[in-house]
Amino acid sequence: MTRNDVRLIRTRLAVLAAVLITLWSYAAFVSTQDAVDLLRVRALADTLGQPIDRLILSLQTERRITAETIAGSGRTTPGLVGAREGTDRAAAEIRKFTKGRDLRLLSAGTVRDRAGELVRRLDGLGTTRSRVDTGRLGQAAAIDGYDEVIDVAFRVYGPEWGAYESGLAADTRAVIALARARELLAREDTLVSAALTSARLGVDERRRLTALVGIQRYARTEAVADLPPDGQGEHQRLAGGPDFAALLALEDRLLLQAGTANALAGLTVQGWRAAADPALGALQTLVTSTARSSVERATPGAAVLIARTGAVVGLGLIVVLVLLLSWAGTVRRLTDELTRPAADPPAPAQETPAPAQETPTSGSAAERELFLALTRRNQVLLRDQLGLLDGMQRRERSTEETGELFQLDHLTTRIRRNVEKLISLAGATPARRWRRPVPLLDVARGAVAEVPDYHRVLIAPHWPWSLAGPAVTDVIHLLAELIENALTFSGADTTVRVSGEQGPQGCAVLVVDDGPGLDAAVLAEANHLLGNPPPDGPPAGLAGWYAAAVLAGRCGAHVSLRPSRRGGTAAVVLLPSRLVMATDTGRTPASAPPENPARTGPDPSGNGALPTRVRHTGPTGPEHGRTSLDTVELPLARKARRHQ
Repeated sequence: MTRNDVRLIRTRLAVLAAVLITLWSYAAFVSTQDAVDLLRVRALADTLGQPIDRLILSLQTERRITAETIAGSGRTTPGLVGAREGTDRAAAEIRKFTKGRDLRLLSAGTVRDRAGELVRRLDGLGTTRSRVDTGRLGQAAAIDGYDEVIDVAFRVYGPEWGAYESGLAADTRAVIALARARELLAREDTLVSAALTSARLGVDERRRLTALVGIQRYARTEAVADLPPDGQGEHQRLAGGPDFAALLALEDRLLLQAGTANALAGLTVQGWRAAADPALGALQTLVTSTARSSVERATPGAAVLIARTGAVVGLGLIVVLVLLLSWAGTVRRLTDELTRPAADPPAPAQETPAPAQETPTSGSAAERELFLALTRRNQVLLRDQLGLLDGMQRRERSTEETGELFQLDHLTTRIRRNVEKLISLAGATPARRWRRPVPLLDVARGAVAEVPDYHRVLIAPHWPWSLAGPAVTDVIHLLAELIENALTFSGADTTVRVSGEQGPQGCAVLVVDDGPGLDAAVLAEANHLLGNPPPDGPPAGLAGWYAAAVLAGRCGAHVSLRPSRRGGTAAVVLLPSRLVMATDTGRTPASAPPENPARTGPDPSGNGALPTRVRHTGPTGPEHGRTSLDTVELPLARKARRHQ
């Protein structure tokens, strides 16, 4: 083994180490982020959720009594004073939160900002009370003022309460929706209570009452549909019980009499309170009990999540360090063997001279086996990372976070392409492979998913062929090499078109760009390289064409270049008939996973399709005035992540 061999091994191990550290760092970040999200949700529920809940209840009570006071004598009553004191006590808890510094909420800055806005609105509540006490604020304006404060309180419940997509997050959203439905009922209660106090229900109040009854019933039904089963059962029991029956009867009576001269006939303040208070109390009890049971159910899952985070961060780091140390030891031993002076061989006996025998060195073979083993380990890590990305993409996140996740997904797909290409160029077979035929359209989509600027690639919709399963991986990477080359050597405002054509002995896949094209000498050199790849490695500056030639040779395809009609270059991949077969349609749905070499079971879909995500711009064909090409939007669909 020469110094150049050792230097090459050292370089390759350094690259593999960088990839391994990157993968571990990303896995550690994702796992830690999930744990931080869960801790934040739990901390928000404890430190802010319960105070917000108490504040909303106090504001609802104060709003109703304020409306009754304005509709009646206008004098401040002991009941109103007590309601205001309850609101002030609840507001003090919110102020305490905004001034605190809980380390579990370091990632909840926007929640703290919204809580600060709520405190500013609460500070202005004193002005509203003063104007009510002096008779300078009307009933409608006072109610609107309280409604706005309560709306701000509900806005504190933002996406941070459910960023970690789990059962707890889903239950939290359902509980918040139910609490909002209860607020609509409380607004209805305020309106009716004030009307009964003044013995008058005006035209505007009638319209608002009709709208509130319909909206709160609908909102409650929608909220209950998302509750866990025990919450749905409890609501069904309440809705069929006497608490809600009395309220529903009075609501129906009000709606029937809304168009008459005396819309409040037969209703009293006491009768309304006897119906409204139990219903409001039952809904609040349901909100509280559902939230509590959700937390209890989530506790075991939280323990598992924390344990997983510790395993990924702690044990993963140990594994990475052990591998790095072992690689460093391997390089050191090889260097020592190279620099150690060779011992003088013993002189052969003069009587019987022994024939010289060639002792083969195993350095190159050992180097290749080590390289392939490490690369396959990286391939397994990439598969796990893609599965983790799939799980993250399923969670409800902001548009910006979802876009970043798809960018990470695409980068991971491109890394996987490089890893599998290294394995193929080393003469081995990547672990990801298919046994059944795969629609050639899905193969083309899979190739586009592995290149940068994939949004510039247009894929023809008609591909009436399937590709033999064993050739799928090599053809995907072969097309990816040609597509990326076309993207690189054409303008950023141009497109690269991929289509298929029937041939006499198979079919041809065309990759056409609108670049400056190649002169005759370069085109001839490229075609010679594509047809006769040198055995000792790629010529300088022609690694892409060399890789395409090797991949084509592995699967039995033939690649050639020719000028395109628009002045660019067209790469033609001839797939022989033994690799392709005609199908009924070129729009076979993508749904099946690749074969795992460790599992030899049948393809569950039966057709071996390669799943990818493609955005179709609409019906294609001349009758619709559309182009005959579809636009690839995303590198891989979420369902594809489940299979790869």
